[in-house]
Amino acid sequence: MARVLVGVKRVIDYAVKIRVKPDKSGVVTDGVKHAMNPFDEIAIEEAVRMKEKKLASEIIAVSCGPAQAQETIRTALAMGADRGIHVEVAGAEYDTLQPIHVSKILAKLAQDEKADIVIVGKQAIDDDANQTAQMTAAVLDWPAGTFCSKVEHGSGELTITREVDGGLEVIKVKTPAVLSADLRLNEPRYATLPNIMKAKKKPIKKVSPKDLGVDTAPRIDIISVEDPPVRQAGSILPDVDALVAKLKEGGHI
Repeated sequence: MARVLVGVKRVIDYAVKIRVKPDKSGVVTDGVKHAMNPFDEIAIEEAVRMKEKKLASEIIAVSCGPAQAQETIRTALAMGADRGIHVEVAGAEYDTLQPIHVSKILAKLAQDEKADIVIVGKQAIDDDANQTAQMTAAVLDWPAGTFCSKVEHGSGELTITREVDGGLEVIKVKTPAVLSADLRLNEPRYATLPNIMKAKKKPIKKVSPKDLGVDTAPRIDIISVEDPPVRQAGSILPDVDALVAKLKEGGHI
């Protein structure tokens, strides 16, 4: 049976209105509600379903971030993961933590934990990078199945249905492999109160990137974070002539 490693990221909750810091160095995170990245919830759910079908023996949830990232790991444990690994990254180091760093961390943990499958969400809703699965597969030199909307298990291989711009693509990959979860892969369960209580007793191991031999020196400088431009209010015009005049006035025609 497979051992599954799942990456779970702590992000600002999808329902929160994002505010840019006055100095434009980033977004306001203090006192703001955070939650598990929704695509990572789907990744955890898929791993739990594998375990329920006796296709997986153990699920390990990994999160990189400050102390509060443990809350995200506890959510994963309450959903059905067996144990957690918290890679402690805080302060300025966390502000410039990129997919390249996270990929090296996940790859090293996949090797150390002898994982057969690594699953992550296809992208995080904060940076929208959509890079971690691809880079993790590259670091490990494992096959990648990205944007999964269906995963079927065979003997030593997986049949993946991928969401692509033109529709669906079906591929086969040999295990070990790295997968990224798309929106339609499954509907994540809610953690029940008994499972939330049980999750408090499940182990979470703390490590640092240094312990894993990963250099988290920033590869980028954040120059400025800007609010999107405010959309101008529309107006209703009486007829086509008025529309043409308005378009000419705005220099559109």
